[in-house]
Amino acid sequence: MQEKMKAANLHAIMDLRYEDMDMPVCGEDEVLVELKSCGVCGSDVPRVYTKGTYHFPTVIGHEFSGKVVEDPKGEWLGKKVAVFPLLPCFECESCKAQNYATCSDYDYYGSRRDGGMAEYLAVKRWNLLEMPENLSYDEGAMCEPVSVGRHAIGKLEIREGENLLISGAGPIGLIAGQWAKMFGAKDVYYFDIDDRKIEFAKSMGFKEYTEDAVIDCVLEGTGYGDAIAKCLSAIKPFGRMVLMGNPAGEVVLSQATYWHILRKELKVLGTWNSSYSELQNDWKESLKALAEGKLNVKPLITHKFPLSQVHDAFELMKERKEFFNKVMLNMNEEK
Repeated sequence: MQEKMKAANLHAIMDLRYEDMDMPVCGEDEVLVELKSCGVCGSDVPRVYTKGTYHFPTVIGHEFSGKVVEDPKGEWLGKKVAVFPLLPCFECESCKAQNYATCSDYDYYGSRRDGGMAEYLAVKRWNLLEMPENLSYDEGAMCEPVSVGRHAIGKLEIREGENLLISGAGPIGLIAGQWAKMFGAKDVYYFDIDDRKIEFAKSMGFKEYTEDAVIDCVLEGTGYGDAIAKCLSAIKPFGRMVLMGNPAGEVVLSQATYWHILRKELKVLGTWNSSYSELQNDWKESLKALAEGKLNVKPLITHKFPLSQVHDAFELMKERKEFFNKVMLNMNEEK
């Protein structure tokens, strides 16, 4: 076994290095995954340029897939896997109820410990999901945003024939729209500050929101006050709204906006991450839907870079000089 590997290692804010690192060593409850694909999440961009991670250095990336090349127990050897990135404590009240996303003392691949922008990673067995053979590694890496989208749409409890409005036509927003159609939505409408994203959404069979549209329920995917206000104005009385967007700063609602919630008697819910339990597992359902062709993420992957060009990938997303949807990094590609 080789002694060194390449990785995208964040040493400080604005200091992302493509460099050699020691190969990971498997613990008793781990396997070694030869990583193949890692998506660049929108949340990775501020990690590199403004916010940082929880400690330095950290190999970033939490949307990844690969092949198991070392397993002390032999159970997973040679299998294609997607990886649930959250490592729960298993001790808190949330964990005891299998609500792992609300764990009070969790760890996380790619932000709190080394993650997927590397050639290899030691991964806990509990976090592994076997990928159906007909799925590509890129599709496996998309299982994280697909599961987040499924979890959010599930909270809306969409009824057959209802119309959905989604603010934000990024990867998770467009994935959520596909789930909504699967769950019975008639039309899915979008608004976004980037007209190119709206055109892309329309190319996938979705609609641009106009004020004459009848909106039964809303998924807010940006975390911005103006977008929340527009959603609350659009939704009809007794509608449902799920807040998914991670706010970049303070969110302020005007009195008139707040009144929409009261006067329309709206139901407003939050969503966080995805379910990964024996009771409900968005990840298993996501892999199943992808494998059966009911959900298609291939058109969303607009840019692919080798890991050696990780800086180009991040600059593309930061500068927004050209349209992109999902940016994917590839390592150890199958010959």
